[in-house]
Parts: sequence; C-alpha cells; structure tokens
Amino acid sequence: MGDHAHGIHHSIDYVELPVTDLGAAQAFYAAAFGWEFVPYGPGYAGIRTAAEAGQDEAGGLSLVEGDVARGGPLVLLCSDDLDATLAAVAAAGGRVVNGPYEFPGGRRFHFLDPSGNELGVWAKV
Repeated sequence: MGDHAHGIHHSIDYVELPVTDLGAAQAFYAAAFGWEFVPYGPGYAGIRTAAEAGQDEAGGLSLVEGDVARGGPLVLLCSDDLDATLAAVAAAGGRVVNGPYEFPGGRRFHFLDPSGNELGVWAKV
C-alpha cells in the first residue's frame, strides 16, 4: 500500500464514524479490515489503517446516543481482493446491503457495520 498523506490542502483528511457501541465497532473493524485503535476515553477511539503504519490516524469512532442514520456521505474503502474482503466483512458481523456489483473501473459492495453505518468497498477489475 502507498503512504497515506495527511494535512494536504482541500483533501479528505479524517473521517469520523458515529457508533452506538464502541467495543463492538472496534471488534468489527479489527476483524474485517485489521484496523487498530487509539483510545481517547470511553466515547472515542482513533482509527489506524494499514496506510497509517502506526503513526497518524485516518479517522475515529465516536460513541453516540440513539440510532445511526443511513444516507449521509458514503465512505469507500479500497481492496486488493474484493471477494476476500466481502468474506471478512460477513465473518466479522457486517451485513452486505448492496452488491457486489460492477461499475466502470471495478467492482464494489456496500455493507452495514454493527451500528448501522453504511460503507462501501471497491476494487479494480
């Protein structure tokens, strides 16, 4: 994987996902994608993906009260092997809600995490 660059003018630098159960969200994302977390108290955990290599954070999980609503901005993750990622998401407890399907340039699927956030994963064909 390439290096993840932070602090670039007008680029997406950090994504926060609202979650209803911080422990369940961390367990899901660790099992499905191998993410690591930096704890910042009982209501927040920073996300470190493979691109951050133990340094910066790509985003965070933020504990919220109530339900998480679908339909906001869609976060897309990249995969070198879409079918293996789909299997890992399902094994970790994610619910696939769309796909996998082909689109110009690749294939992708959408899933719900344990809190109800909808994310997508794509791969080049």
